Amino acid sequence: MDDVTYTKGIYTATATARPLDGGQFQGVVSLDRDDPDDPENMVYEVETTSASEQEALDEAKALAHRILGEIEL
Repeated sequence: MDDVTYTKGIYTATATARPLDGGQFQGVVSLDRDDPDDPENMVYEVETTSASEQEALDEAKALAHRILGEIEL
């Protein structure tokens, strides 16, 4: 499944789903700050697991929206 990318100012959030043991999936968001003087990369994990890759990706997309919504430029 393809990753989904969102951008706000110098921040880029990439939402993805990763497989876990037992056939479960977890949503993950990678947040990158594109600042040549002070780059930053943070990884956020959705707290719950999902039975399907699509559900995990949907949870990751929601998390990415929340993270970017909290950023003040």
